[in-house]
Amino acid sequence: MKCNYENSDSEQLEKIINDTVDQLCRRDSYREVYHRAYHDFLMPSVEALGEFVDLMKSILFPGYFVNSDVKPETMKYYIGSTIDRVYRLLAEQIRRGFCFSCEETAAEDHVCEDCEKKSKKIAQQFILTLPRLRRLLMLDALAAFEGDPAAKGVGETIFCYPSLAALANHRIAHELYCLEVPLIPRIISEMAHSDTGIDIHPGAKIGESFFIDHGTGTVIGETAVIGKNVRIYQGVTLGAKSFPLDESGNPIKGIPRHPIVEDGVIIYSGATILGRVTIGKGSEIGGNVWLTHDIPPGGRVMQGKPEEDLFHGGLGI
Repeated sequence: MKCNYENSDSEQLEKIINDTVDQLCRRDSYREVYHRAYHDFLMPSVEALGEFVDLMKSILFPGYFVNSDVKPETMKYYIGSTIDRVYRLLAEQIRRGFCFSCEETAAEDHVCEDCEKKSKKIAQQFILTLPRLRRLLMLDALAAFEGDPAAKGVGETIFCYPSLAALANHRIAHELYCLEVPLIPRIISEMAHSDTGIDIHPGAKIGESFFIDHGTGTVIGETAVIGKNVRIYQGVTLGAKSFPLDESGNPIKGIPRHPIVEDGVIIYSGATILGRVTIGKGSEIGGNVWLTHDIPPGGRVMQGKPEEDLFHGGLGI
């Protein structure tokens, strides 16, 4: 009798598996979630991109990451050999990104050799941005040190602060975004998001000397523009309001929809600023404030402040 039960269970399991497979293999079931690798090319590798970012950090902050034994006398050799590795990794992943984004309708006339040449050219253009990237991240590290009295040195901010980790990924991703690389910038940004809780879209334009204190829960949208010497705290959202729709009822994409934050602004924890509004130079936005309108230069917005306490044209909430 036991064998009969086992046979019955096996038959039942086989039927369940076959029925489930049939359902999961229906075209209408997988149409929206299926990816076909055209030309048999592999998808971008998160592991390879993780290595790419680590090597980039070792170039931009020599002695802090990957190889802590770098000395001035070996710097040129190390930087040169690492850049060569970075170039090869990046060119390969850019090519995979192009292939991932390849549309089925265009695949028939697509020539993979063209993507290979384009990927190598973009990777070379990216290498040229490294001196600028180092300068920007150096200023970010200084801003973190100067903006946080708890910081004991610039090295601590480079090695430990989530702000620097997120900004390193962002500034790398942003350069690739500006070079119109598909998918790869977003993967790099989401790596930092997962590690730090700071969510910065690679399209966001961020000026020099930027500091996110604590950082957890910070969100900065794709078309946000941030000026120089801006400091924000944890939980700040620079987001969009509801999307405008086209005639077919679909969201209109590619339009400016996130805030502009001018030079010298401070935004305290939990503040939410939505839409294409401008926060004027030198303004101060208090914690947990909700803003959907412009603030003039020098404005001060505090939650629950009576009107008589407002100054510099600021608006109370």
